[in-house]
Amino acid sequence: MLIGDVARHSGVSPRMLRHYDALGLVRPTGRTVGGYREYSAEDVRRVFHVESLRSLGLSLKQIGRALEDPAFTPSALVGDLIRWTEDRLEREQELLERLRAIDASAPAGWQDVLRIVELMQGLDSTSAARRQQTVLARPEGVSVPAELLAGAVLAELDPNVAGALRWALARSGDDGVSALAAGMRSEDVDIRRRAVLAIAEMSEAPGVTAVLADALGDPDSTVRRHAALALGRHGVTATVPTLVGMVVEGSNDVEAAEVLATLSQDFGCADRIMTALVDELAAPSADCATRIRLTQALVEQPGTAAQDVLRQLAHDDDRAVALVASAFVTVVDERSPEDGSDEMPEGA
Repeated sequence: MLIGDVARHSGVSPRMLRHYDALGLVRPTGRTVGGYREYSAEDVRRVFHVESLRSLGLSLKQIGRALEDPAFTPSALVGDLIRWTEDRLEREQELLERLRAIDASAPAGWQDVLRIVELMQGLDSTSAARRQQTVLARPEGVSVPAELLAGAVLAELDPNVAGALRWALARSGDDGVSALAAGMRSEDVDIRRRAVLAIAEMSEAPGVTAVLADALGDPDSTVRRHAALALGRHGVTATVPTLVGMVVEGSNDVEAAEVLATLSQDFGCADRIMTALVDELAAPSADCATRIRLTQALVEQPGTAAQDVLRQLAHDDDRAVALVASAFVTVVDERSPEDGSDEMPEGA
């Protein structure tokens, strides 16, 4: 079979077949009377073997060793090829994300493109100070894709830079919520924690409440706590069990008590909160420190029910709890108007 026929059957150009010949990779076993290359069936088979190995990413030198050296085992080389391919795909994925970020910014000219590229380079810096400066020094009126900021938020480890990024993302509009919501589905708990903090600061954006409500069922307690604080501040009463649990555990207990006080302004929720706090006070597992935190949370509750419980606790068997409650009774009595106007109105 002449070189043109081999090229038609194999899809390998005559020029490449000549290159294979020059390298000794596929040498035709015969020549015609006129001196033209003549390939046997075995030669053609070898051409297909070469092309198959090329499709895996092997170099021509590696292919030559694979076909000629019996001691050349594929396992190590294939492992290297897998790693090289994974690295290449990661770089290409990063490039794709950069191009999408530029496209999302709807650049009007190359100056806009260059500004976005400069921003991305700043956010990719190994210096936390430069990353923070990149976020804070962004000129007014320069549009930055929210997806780009959201991705940076989910990846940022430095707390100061993360705070700046969340601030910038909250100012960028509503587009970052979907990207952050994707972070909430990550198997990496640190990414979910970063996502819920950012979402909590975008609490006015559409769709945030639903995302945070799902986060109340997250397996990680830190994620649940941040979601409960954000939702509680917006009057979501489903957060009560989590918030009371935070007081019991001593995790952001002061913030949780303040949010519970806000929720107690809803008369339908006040009794529920009081019952939960009193039940925890009476729980056999409640130690002195826990009961003191619960006592402090009662001070934040409006109405006379909390005052009555505090007066009872002023005579508690635990002297530390009794002393704290006695001090709070004095504070509550001093701040309560004599006419009892802090009490719940009739028929409410």
